[in-house]
Amino acid sequence: MTKPNASSSKGVYLKNKPATFEFAIEDKLTAGVVLTGSEIKSVRLGKVSFNDSYCFFHKNELWIRSLHIAEYVNAGYAGHDPRRERKLLLTKKEIKKWMQKIKEKGLTIVPLSMYINEKGYAKLDIGLGRGKKQYDKRETIKNRDAERDLKSKNW
Repeated sequence: MTKPNASSSKGVYLKNKPATFEFAIEDKLTAGVVLTGSEIKSVRLGKVSFNDSYCFFHKNELWIRSLHIAEYVNAGYAGHDPRRERKLLLTKKEIKKWMQKIKEKGLTIVPLSMYINEKGYAKLDIGLGRGKKQYDKRETIKNRDAERDLKSKNW
């Protein structure tokens, strides 16, 4: 499945940049998100913030907490709580596999990006990440700067 880019017809692709800096991502999945009508309209406008959001298991289901979806301006009485917990849609096999992995020490599930697919559904890319140490972060910065220097010299 190809991911839409910024110039696609829907045009919504929101990335959680700090997640890849703070965590070493070991595995990735794409999950559906259960949203209300006003929430999907806000997502289509790009009003999503990933600050401090994470995923957790509750009664053999995967949920996301602290994903801020701003209130839709024209929602009227049918608004929503911007920081409510939202259910993620995965197969039982995927949930079982990740529940086993999450029992390892130091692993967490973090949201990586959110987009609208070609059918108009909101999808969330999640990753199984292990927290990086300070020296790992410095190495990431060094590699990024080296790549930037190579690009600028090639132009």
